[in-house]
Amino acid sequence: MKTIFILEDEDSIRDLLNVLFSIEGYKILEVSTVSDFNRLHGTVDVDLYILDVLLPDGSGIDVCNNLKKNGCSETPILMMSAHAKTIEIDKMCDPNAFISKPFDIDDLLASVRNLIGPA
Repeated sequence: MKTIFILEDEDSIRDLLNVLFSIEGYKILEVSTVSDFNRLHGTVDVDLYILDVLLPDGSGIDVCNNLKKNGCSETPILMMSAHAKTIEIDKMCDPNAFISKPFDIDDLLASVRNLIGPA
């Protein structure tokens, strides 16, 4: 079973992603803050990171860059934001994929399957 680690501060979006990916058969690890992410990172093998850009205690962009610098460059990263544009995000941290919020569920699932395949 493939594991998706979600860093998203909005409860409703995090809950939706949890339900959506669980139904698809993925294992989910979810947190709402960068500090919780840092505490749990490394405790489980991860197949995909889904990171929000704006967080209450930091930036998903910084998390993305830290993952790439610290040995996780092979694990795909999907960034999400309601405020940033793909070109801006690509310049700042070069994720494997980017989804704008609000997102289409089918587009999100297609992106995840494209990055890591089915569960």
